[in-house]
Amino acid sequence: MTISLPASTRRQLLGGVAISAAGLAVLGTAPSALAVDLPEASGKVDMAKVLQPGPLPEMALGDEKARVTIVEYMSMTCPHCAHFHNATFDAIKTKYIDTGKVRFILREFPFDPVATAAFMLARCNPAKPQEMADVNSYYAMVSMLFKQQRAWAAPADGNVRNALMQTSKIAGYSQESFEACLTNQKLLDQVNATMKRGADEFGVNSTPTFLINGNRYSGDMSVEAMSALIDSLL
Repeated sequence: MTISLPASTRRQLLGGVAISAAGLAVLGTAPSALAVDLPEASGKVDMAKVLQPGPLPEMALGDEKARVTIVEYMSMTCPHCAHFHNATFDAIKTKYIDTGKVRFILREFPFDPVATAAFMLARCNPAKPQEMADVNSYYAMVSMLFKQQRAWAAPADGNVRNALMQTSKIAGYSQESFEACLTNQKLLDQVNATMKRGADEFGVNSTPTFLINGNRYSGDMSVEAMSALIDSLL
């Protein structure tokens, strides 16, 4: 038996549906708002080759046996890299790296001498600049430099070296250890060799570039986009 509703009742029901849909949209929970497009890969890479030892010790966080491995090539003076580490990285670390789902590796790809100097300072131990920093100290220095990027990479007076030295003091550098780190020719050569390897062997030509489980992705990623990509690989 078919029940026919009065026209006024049908209008009320339809109006309620419309209001509910509008409410969901305002709250950011409409069906279309829940869908996140997966980032599009720009090419393939051989992850076995990617993970072979390079010129510098690997700065890796997370379980070595994690199902997802992310290698990020980045430049310390790159604003898109700074945005990723300031807006996305901590959430990804908490959700995936600290829980054993992702292994994350940072690699140097400096586009200018200032970025190279910043990487060298992240690699050095401020107390003993001829020795390498440990992984946690490296990530802490990278994070601090990205948060302060505008202050040292583009200072108002144009004195980048002095601005970088003043910023580095936050991490425990003195004038002497700052100079000692930046005059370490071996470390300079290793940073440059890391960049060359990324370009020659893995097709890296912009930053940030992410090598994730055999695919190469170029450009910054939001928490939602990287989460969706990781979830698709778990």
